[in-house]
Amino acid sequence: MFAVIKTGGRQYRVVPDDVLEVGKIAGEVGTIVQLNEVLVVGGDTPVLGLPTVAGASVAAEVLDHKRGPKVIAFKKRRRKNSRRKRGYRDEITVLRITEILTNDAKPSIGPRPKREKVAKEAAKEEEAA
Repeated sequence: MFAVIKTGGRQYRVVPDDVLEVGKIAGEVGTIVQLNEVLVVGGDTPVLGLPTVAGASVAAEVLDHKRGPKVIAFKKRRRKNSRRKRGYRDEITVLRITEILTNDAKPSIGPRPKREKVAKEAAKEEEAA
């Protein structure tokens, strides 16, 4: 099953366990957010929304908040010998899609533990024993 969602003015085709970078979304790292603007729910019988699919949403876990690459806007006027250099970096949220929900269902899957922490805890337990 897949879905096409819209967030931050862009559209993304997602399946469960996808990791994607979208424009900044409010939410703490490790929490589950619901994206309610679902345009298409695909599978055996695809459902197209007009403009969105009623009762459909996508649950995603917030993995990280970071900044994107620097974009430089450089302006130069040949005759007046003027130059202007400006740069900016977009705020980005990294999401992991946990599940695609239909019929106004609530997310059933909670956030996953990070692999690094699990490995570190196992190493500490071995040292203690």
